[in-house]
Amino acid sequence: MIKNIGIFAKKSHPDINRIISRIIAFLQNRNVKVLIENEFGPDSDKMTIITEKENIPQESDLIIVFGGDGTLLSVSRLDNVTEIPILAVNLGGLGFLTEIRVEEIMDMLGKVLASDYDVEKRMMFDVQLKRVGDGKVENFIALNDVVVNKSALARMIDLDTYVNDMFLNAYRADGLIISTPTGSTGYSLSAGGPIIYPSLKLIAIIPICPHTLTNRPIILDDEKEIMFTLRSGDDDVYLTMDGQVGVVMNVGDQVSVYKSKKIINLIKSPFRNYFEVLKEKLKWGER
Repeated sequence: MIKNIGIFAKKSHPDINRIISRIIAFLQNRNVKVLIENEFGPDSDKMTIITEKENIPQESDLIIVFGGDGTLLSVSRLDNVTEIPILAVNLGGLGFLTEIRVEEIMDMLGKVLASDYDVEKRMMFDVQLKRVGDGKVENFIALNDVVVNKSALARMIDLDTYVNDMFLNAYRADGLIISTPTGSTGYSLSAGGPIIYPSLKLIAIIPICPHTLTNRPIILDDEKEIMFTLRSGDDDVYLTMDGQVGVVMNVGDQVSVYKSKKIINLIKSPFRNYFEVLKEKLKWGER
């Protein structure tokens, strides 16, 4: 039974306060407590204002995200989100993860509160960056993809890449994308990677503008660990997670990417299937 619902929202959307106020009133009339960041919502004894958004998931039975895919990606990396159903509502723009439209939210909330919904489990990556020299280790997590790339004016970079300690390739390219099925409709797709059905247990490796045209994307099962070492490159080489968290890489730094124990449970839209979403977003069939 859902008693507490946490809400995250894209703060810059012009209608966000009106939308959230409407949702809060709907939930309070059904004796559901709302947990929300302090930028939103009226005062109420049925609502808890949370100053730090990182604290919302640990007290929530359900999370609603209002925004686009970027908003959802930032929420997915918070602690304590695993196993909590997430209802993602699209506030406009191109969104593959945020399937529910604003005009559908009331009907969808009614279904969710009646436990009439299905979830889809989405895999995530754990990412470990080991620094050359002092061996310092930095850890990250990603839902969409892990990317190493150069700046616009830098030269191509060289990456020695291994799969489960087996040598795969010495990529010479503008960069490399390691993508989950969820991320296959993001940067990976723009770089020529395949669209992967989101529930499949696969990992894609996509070179970005490789020097050798025979270096093509490759698909692996999700039990594989991908490791790459930066062998050459200028100072402007970056490692980024979901396009939102990034650090500078140095020559000799080593990155390991592997399936995380953490997963994301996205509530599926009952109003359209995945292929309808693809056709809508990618304009398939239009002339």
